[in-house]
Amino acid sequence: MNSQILFNLIIGIIIISFVLDKILDAINARHFNDPIPAELDDVYDQTEYEKSQNYKKERFKFGLISSTFSILLTLGFIFLDGFEFVDDIARSYSENNIVIALIFFGIIMLVSDLIMLPFSYYSTFVIEEKYGFNKTTMKTFIFDKLKGLLMMAFIGGGILALIVWFYELAGENFWWYAWILVSVFSIFMNMFYAKLIVPLFNKQTPLEDGSLRNKIEAYARKVGFKLDNIFVIDGSKRSTKANAYFSGFGKEKRITLYDTLINDLEEEEIVAVLAHEVGHYKKNHIIINLIVSILTTGFTLWLLSLFVGNPILSKALGVETPSFHIGLVAFGILYGPISEITSLIMNYLSRKFEYQADDFASSTYNGNALISSLKKLSKNSLSNLTPHKAYVFWHYSHPSLLQRTRNLKSGL
Repeated sequence: MNSQILFNLIIGIIIISFVLDKILDAINARHFNDPIPAELDDVYDQTEYEKSQNYKKERFKFGLISSTFSILLTLGFIFLDGFEFVDDIARSYSENNIVIALIFFGIIMLVSDLIMLPFSYYSTFVIEEKYGFNKTTMKTFIFDKLKGLLMMAFIGGGILALIVWFYELAGENFWWYAWILVSVFSIFMNMFYAKLIVPLFNKQTPLEDGSLRNKIEAYARKVGFKLDNIFVIDGSKRSTKANAYFSGFGKEKRITLYDTLINDLEEEEIVAVLAHEVGHYKKNHIIINLIVSILTTGFTLWLLSLFVGNPILSKALGVETPSFHIGLVAFGILYGPISEITSLIMNYLSRKFEYQADDFASSTYNGNALISSLKKLSKNSLSNLTPHKAYVFWHYSHPSLLQRTRNLKSGL
């Protein structure tokens, strides 16, 4: 295969992926006005339903415009030999391949983020503001961006530097070292993400003593779940949307509740949501997801090792000087179809785990309270109650509200 054929393949993958994604979006949008299923007719009143419809349509149109702009920018960058231009800039500063790779990706990430900044601003301060979700101040918005870039530079840059170093050290066998590095990092982040990363963006405080904590602790004792760490996070500083999540294992495991969740739900409903999160732990979903993720990463790195050294990858993107970082970009695009398949598998597995966690919460606590909490959370986030099945299959990591409601009611 010559570089021209590979170039055409890269362009074809980008365009076909975009077109298929937009077709799915359009199919899903055509079902925005479908009748609300009888099981969900108590989620919205007429005014709220009209508001949710307008929100969905506005987000759909915005997504179409922003993604079209993004793909046109990407294609223009490729056709105008943008990768060669940035590569030349990086090489003008150093002859060290690690430094060149860091400068190369640093320029692309920074410029890309700046170009897309107006879209991010519009999404947060226009659409989310219009529908009453946004609580982010301009100061928080700016500092979130800066902190995100710094994290990308230190963590992402550090991992990239080590991977390039492994490649120079071990050649095609670099993937073993890279796999160990990424695996250790993934386990470390699963353990300490809440302690090290979350505090950079949010304030976490232990759930105060009182009726809610007593109910949570009583439930934890009932199901034999040792739980010392129950935290409340100030999610309301950015959005009115609510959430809860489980993180860590062993002594580091903790439940984190958004303050918006506590404000929106009754105590029985909050404990039911927590019971769902405990279900994930009891069913070993966190460990399984971590193992699958590590195995997928290993496969990807192995596949990368077979192709990244081929100079045709660099030439396909218009860069005459072969390099690991250009090969990495080309491989990333070519890997797209495989990535879609693995994402479909992961989403299927995730939806299956959500059903199991729901069933656990229903059997050990209160299925009706969980149904009620899911409906309230959907209402407060103006969720789509009638997503198309194909869209759910392709994009959803959780079953739809209707699917979860029917599943829970079948077990009552």
